[in-house]
Amino acid sequence: QVQLVESGGGLVQPGGSLRLSCVGSRSIFSTYTMAWYRQAPGKQRELVASIASAASTNYADSVKGRFTISRDNTKNTVYLQMNSLKPEDTAVYYCNRLIRFVGWGQGTQVTVSS
Repeated sequence: QVQLVESGGGLVQPGGSLRLSCVGSRSIFSTYTMAWYRQAPGKQRELVASIASAASTNYADSVKGRFTISRDNTKNTVYLQMNSLKPEDTAVYYCNRLIRFVGWGQGTQVTVSS
């Protein structure tokens, strides 16, 4: 049973922006640190950003200053605002807990290309 639903991906030109959303059940979010991950073709899934329930954040070096993670605990939703996108950001983006993963959603495809 899918418990996480990601959306907001698409095709964007380099330098463009996208805002991803991930909705889940309350039991998934609760007090857990939530995170965005991405997986590019032929590569392993990597951690992009995380946000604790109290909203402290961490980012991979490759996205610092360009991506912003946020969450709305009343809506059981986590967001990823992506600015100044680069071709190397092309990947399927997923959300999940930082630890104690639950079942992965289908992800949302982000393609950065001119």
